[in-house]
Amino acid sequence: MSNHVYKKIEITGSSAVGIQDAIENAISRAAKTVHDLRWFEVVETRGHIEGGKIAHWQVTVKVGFALNE
Repeated sequence: MSNHVYKKIEITGSSAVGIQDAIENAISRAAKTVHDLRWFEVVETRGHIEGGKIAHWQVTVKVGFALNE
């Protein structure tokens, strides 16, 4: 096994559906430009309220990826 070096970035996904969908939106979008994603960690969850009901979710995640040689 070779030695690896990783970098972490922080991104925020959003969704009107729910928390998991917001996370998946963030990861899916990051995967289009950042290669070799390895893990994520949820660091913040918040939402927007309209008329006394949850209208929108925002989830901030740290995403780790391996740096290329």
